[in-house]
Amino acid sequence: MKNYKDIMKHIKYIALLIIVSVITSCSSDFLEPTPDSGITADSYFNNADEVETGIIAIYDAWQGVNSTSLSDNHSIQYEFYLTEMRSDNTRTKSQEGEAAQFEFYNVEATNGIVGNYYASMYNTIFRANIVLDNLGVVSNADKAVAFEAEAKFNRALAYFNLVRLYGDVPLIDKVISPLDTEVQYTRVATSSVYDLIVSDLTTAIGGLDNTYKTRASKAAAQALLAKVHLTLGNYSEAQSLCEAVIGSGFGLMDNFNDVFYQERNKEIIFAIGYESALSSDSQNFSAEWMNGVGRTSGVNYVTNDVIAALDEFGGDRTQYSYRNDASQTTQNQVTKYLPNGESGGDDGKTFINDATLAGNDWIVLRYADVLLMHVEAILAGGNETVDAQALSSFQKVRDRAGLTSTVTIVTKDALLLERRVELAFENHRLFDLVRFGRAESVLSAFSAVNGLGYSSSDLLLPIPQREINLSNGQMSQNSGY
Repeated sequence: MKNYKDIMKHIKYIALLIIVSVITSCSSDFLEPTPDSGITADSYFNNADEVETGIIAIYDAWQGVNSTSLSDNHSIQYEFYLTEMRSDNTRTKSQEGEAAQFEFYNVEATNGIVGNYYASMYNTIFRANIVLDNLGVVSNADKAVAFEAEAKFNRALAYFNLVRLYGDVPLIDKVISPLDTEVQYTRVATSSVYDLIVSDLTTAIGGLDNTYKTRASKAAAQALLAKVHLTLGNYSEAQSLCEAVIGSGFGLMDNFNDVFYQERNKEIIFAIGYESALSSDSQNFSAEWMNGVGRTSGVNYVTNDVIAALDEFGGDRTQYSYRNDASQTTQNQVTKYLPNGESGGDDGKTFINDATLAGNDWIVLRYADVLLMHVEAILAGGNETVDAQALSSFQKVRDRAGLTSTVTIVTKDALLLERRVELAFENHRLFDLVRFGRAESVLSAFSAVNGLGYSSSDLLLPIPQREINLSNGQMSQNSGY
């Protein structure tokens, strides 16, 4: 297959041909945009090379658009708002605007970021469905299998994000007409969505190898399916999948900081790839997290709660996870994704290169996560384990952090804490709290201490009001909104 970076240089033009009127946050036709060019998906795909450009267009959807406009889909670049900033890990600096709705648990159905992410995930699903709809032009059977696997991995990941964040969602497993509102606006039970996710990832595992880190791989599909099974309480299946990844040649980086700044290293299982300086392939979330560099004056700022956890339990990870904002010493910034790895100088906002055109890859799955999922699978919902395999996986993560005392037992709370300090600011915390059954107690207590407005209905986001309106009453809203 072609080199990922080379293909990405041309993908903006190719994606324009395939999906010409890409969805916007105010479009009603986001599942099949109306083309304004003579070349459409129906006429474009004629061979394997052209189908592969459709595959790469899916990753372009994951990248999102590096802009300041909510009319552009930002995809993974906005995910931290919906995950980390709704947990006890991060908040805004100024406590103002739409962004502050997440930390205060008063998210409105009209929130543009909520609508943007929802539309972005369906854009990704749409592009995957286009590829799956055109596999018939691929004459090489092996390539057809690989392309199907890759498209289904991406579709599964998008649906996994949607179902965990919004609950029951429309289930679109093929290209549909904009007039097919019955499918477009019918919310399907989460169990049915999970059935498709499991099926897609099972297909992906059977059709992929471990060639790539910024494209789907067998290990990425195994790790993602393990997390799905953990979410569903299927612990033995999750354990087997984790052990398959553990035996696939991945490893922990010796230095925790190198995980994030020696990109596509041995610890990375799957990441969304970015390239610096090019507006078409760069990202600005790294800049957003700094002081007055990005679109805002600081979001995803670190809470005192997670600072206390990192300071006491983070070991060597702490120094590479957050830092003090030199321009306002009561504030603290995430440092796992400093733009292009630059420190920003003493003021926290002077960078050698344009911080809003950062090239940091976004890590979706890495080996340390799999090791801790392995422990979770063996724990199997229990309160503690002394299983030797679990202790070994847990010990490896602790050892890398410089916490080398021998582990003789792992409790559920200790595992949740370890996941927090290892994976802080990587968009796992909220999902971990829900999966471990701790979200209600932890977030209620955090809310009470900080004067926030958490209630149990806040575990799901609202269905975007735009979708409710366009459905003419066909779509129902989540409780609490």
